[in-house]
Amino acid sequence: MDTIASLFSFITWPVSWVIVQFHKVYGAVFGPDTGWAWGLSIVSLVVLIRICLIPLFVKQIKSTRNMQALQPKMKAIQERYKSDKQRQSEEMMKLYKETGTNPLSSCLPILAQSPFFFALYHVLSNIASGKEVGAMNQALVDSARQAHIFGAPIASKFMDSAADVAALDASITSVRIVTAIMIIMMSASQFFTQRQLMMKNVDLSVKTPYMQQQKMLMYIFPVIFAVMGINFPVGVLVYWLTTNVWTMGQQMYVINQNPTPGSKAQDSYLQRLLKSITTHGEVRGRRRKAVVKVIVAKSSSDRNENERRFFSGLTKAGFAAQPDGTVIKSDTIEAEAEGGAAARRQQPKRQTKAQRQAAAAQQAAVKDTEEDSEPAAETATTSLEKKPHGPAKTAAKDEAKDEAGDKPARPSRANSGGSRQGKSGQRKGQQRPKHPSSKK
Repeated sequence: MDTIASLFSFITWPVSWVIVQFHKVYGAVFGPDTGWAWGLSIVSLVVLIRICLIPLFVKQIKSTRNMQALQPKMKAIQERYKSDKQRQSEEMMKLYKETGTNPLSSCLPILAQSPFFFALYHVLSNIASGKEVGAMNQALVDSARQAHIFGAPIASKFMDSAADVAALDASITSVRIVTAIMIIMMSASQFFTQRQLMMKNVDLSVKTPYMQQQKMLMYIFPVIFAVMGINFPVGVLVYWLTTNVWTMGQQMYVINQNPTPGSKAQDSYLQRLLKSITTHGEVRGRRRKAVVKVIVAKSSSDRNENERRFFSGLTKAGFAAQPDGTVIKSDTIEAEAEGGAAARRQQPKRQTKAQRQAAAAQQAAVKDTEEDSEPAAETATTSLEKKPHGPAKTAAKDEAKDEAGDKPARPSRANSGGSRQGKSGQRKGQQRPKHPSSKK
């Protein structure tokens, strides 16, 4: 480790100078020889470095977005060359080259911090040896040697011997307890940072080398830091734990405010946005309007499942998204939504099997009753229709002829029939007409 740190000795003086400047500020508050003054100086060094690396972090985010935009094309390549892994890798590399995307961009912040990390390690190693280094004179070196963080000197290591720890006015037990806890916290924060990136901010519908890389880093980095941490001074552990916490917080902010399309984080963000729109009746915030504007600009086929669910929620709430990122209240959409809800409410409840059988038996009984009543009704109708035929029709014709004076009046067949019936005494009243099928 000392050999590697010596390679970055050119940056040792700037790093030591920054620590000395912060020590002057914190030393005036907590005392120049306290662990708080030197520990907070290292923490402030980390914050300053990470602020300077924000442009690099933005570049990392853009590269990650490019990777996500290329996922449909990656999926097509995977389907096309499913049986030829070598050709699949070649086409992937060709796609990266054409679009200017670097799958290893997520490692850039770590690589950029490496010189500062090794420079700090070189400074703390010299402090442990009692040697001047960079901008730190002998008085500052002696002051740093006396600084303890929870009982452990900032220049002590987990693997130091009891004699080395005693030379720094500390006990081996306190040093190993403090360093072990810091190593565990450092590895856990590294694992959690990678895990939240994999579980929340990655579109899991497409398998890409980027995802495999992130999954590998999620398990490898914590193990590497745990193994190497036993050789890190307490001051370096403070540095790396601080940078891990910074990275974790920075990533949580990006996941909540600018999630990757198609990820779980985007679904959560759009649901929060939908709730805000339905509550306030508008899109609040320039960033949120930009998000809605981007989604509206996409065609229906280009939107992912999260974006389609978001638009469906807007429609049900009676809102329509506009190309400028705003929303308007649509009475038509609201009426249709209310009508659909009313129709769903008016649907009958599902009947049980016994209820369905009882209803079927009742319908069958009603049908049999109607069939039995039909012959009687037909018989009555037929008898009523047949009564006007025969003698009544003939008598009407004879009376019409008598009035016209064509022929002398003669008794009608009805009267003659009645007289004959009277003479014979067989029947009284009008004779019932015979059925056409009967013999005359």
